[in-house]
Amino acid sequence: MDPYRNPFAPGAGSSPPELAGRDAILNQATIACGRSIRGRHARSMMMLGLRGTGKTVLLGKIREIGVQAGHLVSQIEAPEGDSLAKMLLPEMRKVMRSLSVVDAAKQQTARGLRALRNFASVFKLELAGVNVGVEPEPEPGLADSGDLQFDLPDLFEVIGNAAKSAQKGWLLLIDEVQYLSEKDLSALIVSMHKMSQQGLPVLFIGAGLPQVAKLAGNAKSYAERLFVYPEIGALCPVEAAIAIQKPVQDENAEIAPEALDMIVSRTQGYPFFLQEWGAHAWDIAEGNRINEADAESSYNTAIASLDDGFFKVRIDRLTKAESAFVGAMSELGNGPYALSDVATSMGKTISALGPARANIIKKGMIYSTGYGYIDFTVPLFGEFMRRQAER
Repeated sequence: MDPYRNPFAPGAGSSPPELAGRDAILNQATIACGRSIRGRHARSMMMLGLRGTGKTVLLGKIREIGVQAGHLVSQIEAPEGDSLAKMLLPEMRKVMRSLSVVDAAKQQTARGLRALRNFASVFKLELAGVNVGVEPEPEPGLADSGDLQFDLPDLFEVIGNAAKSAQKGWLLLIDEVQYLSEKDLSALIVSMHKMSQQGLPVLFIGAGLPQVAKLAGNAKSYAERLFVYPEIGALCPVEAAIAIQKPVQDENAEIAPEALDMIVSRTQGYPFFLQEWGAHAWDIAEGNRINEADAESSYNTAIASLDDGFFKVRIDRLTKAESAFVGAMSELGNGPYALSDVATSMGKTISALGPARANIIKKGMIYSTGYGYIDFTVPLFGEFMRRQAER
């Protein structure tokens, strides 16, 4: 079919043409945004899921919801190996500058800009675009302790008060939360706890791998009560079918039931894989219909595209020893995997595997599913590793 009409293209990194099966999450975010900006209690959210389940896409949709509700929105990706303070500083300054044009918030925003000057100075961060003759002088004792768990809540408080005065809200979206250090995650949790206690219109919605709930709990015990943790998983067969069928029908085309069943079954309902295979099936089909033969013929090209892109960029991050570790996992079949079985397969003790296991978890490739068990954070990654071993 016409590649210019392909509703699934370009594939990697793009939003799916049909965001099926996520209405409950988006409705929850809509209610939270609406309650927050009205000064009502609204629990922040931490979306958890494997790679390729659409968490980043959902953050983008929630950004739109926040803007429509009247929030100023900051969206960042958690810095791997960098500080949260460095990533948040320019975003907080943008919010302060936006609020400073509202007369009712001028006093609070002036104080907030002083706090930012303090914060940037004590953490040795560059506050880009500052004009010393225009920006307020620092205010001693405000966000200048050098301890993020004290200074970040101060900044959130002054932003929250300014937003409240301006009848606005601040929505902070952070992707890849698992890359935050324990210290940074703890400071973020403390900040949001303070916002919740004071009823200020600041809302946080994050997205990360399944281990984030445990990381948050380890950082601060009350994180379990502070956040809701919706799981973003594979789509059920009905939802997966809609994700493929509706975009095709929207282009006045059709897909044979047998082709649809094949795609839904083999992708196991993971959104990114559905989108990738849908794109290749569309390109190979002739006329105005994707039939079973088209789906079968496009399978290998879709898998090759995933192997060379989605999967490869992740295995390339691992050392030789770490690659051997995940290779041993994949040889055991599909997970979750008992760490003892992996150790036996590699002819090593569990304790000897400790450093490699910790590094691979830190890189976001595997996670603990329970005591003594691990699994891949990338769906179908075991199948990829077995394909590589056969080459």
